[in-house]
Amino acid sequence: MKLLARLLCGVIVIPLLGISCVNSTEETPNETTLSVQAEGRYGDTGFQFPAISTIASDQVLEWSIFEDFKTEAISLNGKSIEELKIRSERLLTHIDSLSNNIPDTLNTSTLSARVIVVQTRGSLLYQELNKSRIDSVKLQVSIDEMNLSVRNLIIGINEKFEKDEIDLEQKEGEKQELEKQKRFLDSIYQIELQDKNQK
Repeated sequence: MKLLARLLCGVIVIPLLGISCVNSTEETPNETTLSVQAEGRYGDTGFQFPAISTIASDQVLEWSIFEDFKTEAISLNGKSIEELKIRSERLLTHIDSLSNNIPDTLNTSTLSARVIVVQTRGSLLYQELNKSRIDSVKLQVSIDEMNLSVRNLIIGINEKFEKDEIDLEQKEGEKQELEKQKRFLDSIYQIELQDKNQK
């Protein structure tokens, strides 16, 4: 009976020791990877942010905080973790100002939604950077998502003013067409009056 208990103990303990050894060797490379990544740079320095269109640039000047926000967002790329911690905090401050001071000319539901997405991505990036253990892959994904949200906001601003210009051109075209029709009808009326007077 004692022999059976010892064999049973041996059968249970040996695999557990093997599993714990495997787990401890798996944890060591992760810790090494984290310390190596801490010295690395994150983000995509080649990421292309669109320019503000000439149509929109005058209106964006009214949104004075936008340029500071854009500069801070672009500067996230190619930075170390320590630099990112500082910049993400500043970025959140700019985003708060951005969302609280949207000019009337830009205050549409679409642009407000894009600002909310930027705010969310900024908060998630800040949270990722302030974890006790930073996952380099999640951090890179978070910066990529921040880049995309900024790009989408700029595209949204450009599209808004392009649409406004198209709408204005259509209204002008309709107005000119109505004036043309009115002149045509007036000329027909004048001709009819002349015909009546000659009779």
